[in-house]
Amino acid sequence: MTTRVGIIGASGFTGAELLRLLAGHPDLAVTVATGASQAGTAIADLYPSLAPAYGDNVFAAYDPELVEGLDVVFLGLPHGASQQVVPEIRGRVGHIVDLAADFRLRDPDLYPQWYGETHAAPELLDDFVFGLPELFRSEVVGAELIAAPGCYVTTAALALAPLVAAGIIEPTGIVVDAASGVSGAGRPPKENTTFCTVDEDFTAYGLLTHRHTPEMEMAVSQHAGVPVELLFTPHLAPMNRGILATCYGRPTAASSTDDVLACLRGAYEHEPFVHVTDGSPSTKATLGSNAAHLTARVDERTGWVVAIGALDNLVKGASGQAIQCANLALGLDESAGLSTLGVYP
Repeated sequence: MTTRVGIIGASGFTGAELLRLLAGHPDLAVTVATGASQAGTAIADLYPSLAPAYGDNVFAAYDPELVEGLDVVFLGLPHGASQQVVPEIRGRVGHIVDLAADFRLRDPDLYPQWYGETHAAPELLDDFVFGLPELFRSEVVGAELIAAPGCYVTTAALALAPLVAAGIIEPTGIVVDAASGVSGAGRPPKENTTFCTVDEDFTAYGLLTHRHTPEMEMAVSQHAGVPVELLFTPHLAPMNRGILATCYGRPTAASSTDDVLACLRGAYEHEPFVHVTDGSPSTKATLGSNAAHLTARVDERTGWVVAIGALDNLVKGASGQAIQCANLALGLDESAGLSTLGVYP
């Protein structure tokens, strides 16, 4: 029996990626795709790459009644919008997977601090599970409400969580430097993401105040069982897709590169979407896949432990991870509709 799917906010980049991946899913079928700014526009006109699968289908205007009775609904909305939508559709649908940050943080007081506004539905925060299966699979299985983490958080958390949990690195004083492709900024044009601004440039942004900092701390803390504090600096790179995160931590005791690699390999030995490598991960190697590539080193000269992660920000960092979570929530094969292999060149 086909599982019926809706995508609210399907006209953005994460929505388009959901449409692409779900077109090849053996069990999930898209029956509703809304796009507020593109209502009435043919999917194929906005994204010609999706024409073979979606033909003359058009983006619908959002209405809660459209999703009534669907098995799962994905929310690919700008931050803040899901806080209005979730109360309207909860109970009308089987499962909700939110790709935004609206329900990721457990503490409502963090939203005014990091997002500049009070949360509109704080009573729902505890009802959502954090959708990073490799760290919190048992919570995702069968869950009704899932908040899928974004690309920066997924990359850093996968690289750091096993090392903190094993007591190899200190839980405080961690530094995360990460670079993102421009698609992470979304489809609507912005002055800082135009071609002439981004091309031949590499810049840091969100200095000391990036909103994903507390989410990283929460994810690693929750997995490791100890309070975590880190400094996060994001960078914008002149590429379409990809995240590369380089994370630095201080060792708790003497360790070696073999030790930290063994820790990562042990943590992810049975994870289909995490590849631990002796080499240096690259964004190109993960392009189009739901895989995260990780490595780690110990620098005996300076005493630092370095953990590096790479993934496709629109797949494992967004839409692919959301589908992985939906598969678990629905009792399907976790890897259904998802690939571990990147596209090259």
